[in-house]
Amino acid sequence: IVAFVGFLELAVMKDVTGEGEFPGDFRNGALDFGWDSFDAETQESKRAIELNNGRAAQMGILALMVHEKLDNNPYMINSLLGYPVPFN
Repeated sequence: IVAFVGFLELAVMKDVTGEGEFPGDFRNGALDFGWDSFDAETQESKRAIELNNGRAAQMGILALMVHEKLDNNPYMINSLLGYPVPFN
């Protein structure tokens, strides 16, 4: 996993063409999906929505980690695989 993430950081996820319009814009002229057809206000709104969704996902993961640490019940593993943990 570490090698794969390192490969992504060093080879894929960078602005090689210099066309990035904002921090984190790694389209490199290849992926558009209609982004350029939006006006500036809509683009800013969509970026803000994406940032807020990312923050919410981070808080959700943090909540799962805190839950696991509080009662030593690995929530994801037990729920997905069906291994119940006796309650105290």
